[in-house]
This record gives sequence, structure tokens and C-alpha cells, in this order.
Amino acid sequence: MPLYLYDDARARSFEPFALTRPVSELCAGALITRERWAHLCGEAVTGSVVADHLRDFSEFDAPPAVTGVIPAGALLANSRCIPALGPAPSGDVWVCDGRVAALRLATALDPASCAGGHTALDTLAPGNGSRATLPGRWVDDIWGYIRDLPAQLTADVAALAAAAGIGREGLGTATVIGPRDRLYVERDAVIEPYTVFDVTAGPILVRRAARVLAFTRVVGPCAIGEGSVVAGDRIAASSIGERCKVHGELIMSIIMGCSNKSHDGFVGHSYLGRWVNLGAGTITSNLKNTYGAVQLWTPEGTRNTGETFLGSFLGDYARTGIGTRLTTGTVMGAGANIFPPGLAPKVIPAFAWGAEEPFATFALPKFLEVAERQMARRTVALTDAGRRYLTAVHRRATTSAGSQMKKPAR
Repeated sequence: MPLYLYDDARARSFEPFALTRPVSELCAGALITRERWAHLCGEAVTGSVVADHLRDFSEFDAPPAVTGVIPAGALLANSRCIPALGPAPSGDVWVCDGRVAALRLATALDPASCAGGHTALDTLAPGNGSRATLPGRWVDDIWGYIRDLPAQLTADVAALAAAAGIGREGLGTATVIGPRDRLYVERDAVIEPYTVFDVTAGPILVRRAARVLAFTRVVGPCAIGEGSVVAGDRIAASSIGERCKVHGELIMSIIMGCSNKSHDGFVGHSYLGRWVNLGAGTITSNLKNTYGAVQLWTPEGTRNTGETFLGSFLGDYARTGIGTRLTTGTVMGAGANIFPPGLAPKVIPAFAWGAEEPFATFALPKFLEVAERQMARRTVALTDAGRRYLTAVHRRATTSAGSQMKKPAR
């Protein structure tokens, strides 16, 4: 049964990430959403229905954007639904929390009919189709990924460990606080002596080839991705993707793969995209001095998130200079490279360059050159397809979408 994922209009507003990736390629809990659906259905995703500027999106094993007709009988799923990692339900229409999350198409679907993302899946549901309940949750706003992170990680870690048969083979002499059966370490992970795992509040998963260095305290629920290095300080209630480097205090945050937080500096209740690099001493604030709800820029305007704790959202390829300070609820666009002498602006446009406003634009040739160097450090090549995709998003950001990221009125 072919499997397709659909970014609806709301998903396409999830900035600063929607500029550079389908929402199905965002991490939710311990997995990228696409990986969750593939795990649930037992097969790879065939293609994605995405915004037009992402038609050339190219990244590792991500499926292509759909250009041809989606055949009858295929399963079409909403990318904002985060399904639980259990067995797939039966039925033609899968309903999560009262909303249609996925359906088997009764007839072939031209993706052009969903081009704007405004087609609701329930309008495509067959009238006589059988319905089944799909356990999971919805992400209706970008901060939902952070708000739901501890609960999502708690559910994910045990399910992933059970599916992969992971025990505690690579634990070594580390100290475990709490029930040891909540700790899962793949066999060829490296856990140095004097590491502490605290599973009192939730489980911990350390994937293969990851390294947790001495004097690190990992507090569950937590997932450390394949090949990542965690070096010192406290890592709590966080999801770290593959081939990351993390040092310093990290709390209730998501770091997607191939990103660097290699030095001291607190990061809390934040979301870092792929290929992000934080300069030494970069610090995020995750709590206002007034203890009030955090305001966050969105394409629809600045919104009250209702969250007391919320840090920063940094798009793919974003970079900060040493000593950068990010205030509560900062949104930093993809490809931005800033090195402010003091507190950074709360809203930083995509591909911004410089020390202070008004920022210059990170020129495309230079951006691609830096991206290629950075990727090579992870033995990843910037392909021709990758260049086309990054060129398209740079053009979009610097001619239209980037202009939407205005500094909010005080």
C-alpha cells in the first residue's frame, strides 16, 4: 500500500522551518514524523504533497515531492498528526482525537487539487469507508513540538527500544538513578565512566555509535541519536538527532540532525533545525522576568503561545556568533548568520547576515559555499539537487517570505 504525507495549509505556516522543509521532515519526540508513519505502516513513504517551493527538497532518504497522480488505494496522511508507535489500525479512514488523520483513497488524486494545502482530508474520505481510531496527537502550532516533548519521548523511547530489541549492552560502568529497565543503550554506543543516567522521570535511549562523555548527567525522558556526541553538563527531557555535538546545559529541546552546540551555554525549551551551529556561549532565555506567557512571531502575526516556558526556534542552517544572547520566544530564520554584540533581535529574517539591524543578506554563493564546507565535516556532499533546493528557498526568502519576518511592535 503506497504511503503519502500531506502538508496542509496550517503545516505550511510552521516557520522558521516551513521555508526549508516539509513538516513531515520535522522531528516530533524521538523520530522525524515521516519515520513515525513509516514505522506505523511498515513501509517507506512514497512521496509528499508539499508547498510548491519545496518541490526540489532533497535530504538524505526523504521522499520526493509528488508530481504525478496519487493512485487509488494509497494511504494519504496529514503531516501534523503524530501517530503513536503501535500497530497500524484497520479501516479506510483513520481518526486521531476526533479528526481525520489518514485515509485510503477511493479514487486517484491529482496533487494539484491540494496545491494550496486547503483541502481537508475528511472531504476526501469515502462515504461508506470504515473508520478506525489512531492513537496519537496533533500539532496545531509550532510550539506544540516543545510543549508535548516529554510525553512524546516517554511514549517513543520504550516503543523504539522494544521494536529494535535494545537493552543495556553498551552501558558500561555508568551510574543509573531510578529503575534500570527504563534505560536503553545500543550495543556499539560508547558510555564513558562517571556518566549519570537519571531515569526517575522518564526513559532514556542512546542509539548506536553515539558517545556520552564522562561527567555528563542525562535526565529522562531523553533520546540521543545515532553517532551524536554529548559532552558534559545536564541534558534533560530532550531529543537529539543523528550526528550532533552537544555540550552545555540542554533542557526540553529538540535538536535535529547534524547540528552543533559544542560549547557552554544554556539552551532550553527550544527547537534547532538541521545544520544549525551555535557559537560558544550562545544562551537562550526560556522564561520571562514577568513569568507571563511567551509571545512568538508567526506568519499570521505575533501570537500569545500560552506557554510560560519557551525558548528559541532556529531554522535550518542558522548560525550564531560567540556570546549570542537570544531572548524568550526568539524566531531565527533559516540560513541566518548573526554575531550581535548584545541581545539579538527577537525576530531574525531568513538569510540575515551581520551584527545588528538592519541586517544584510547572506549572499547565495557565499551561503552555498559555507553550507558545503559544513556538510563536508559530517562527510555529507552538497548535491546538485541540494543546490537547486537551497537556491529556491533562498530566492523565496529574500524576495517575499523573508520580508514577512518583521520586528514586532513593542
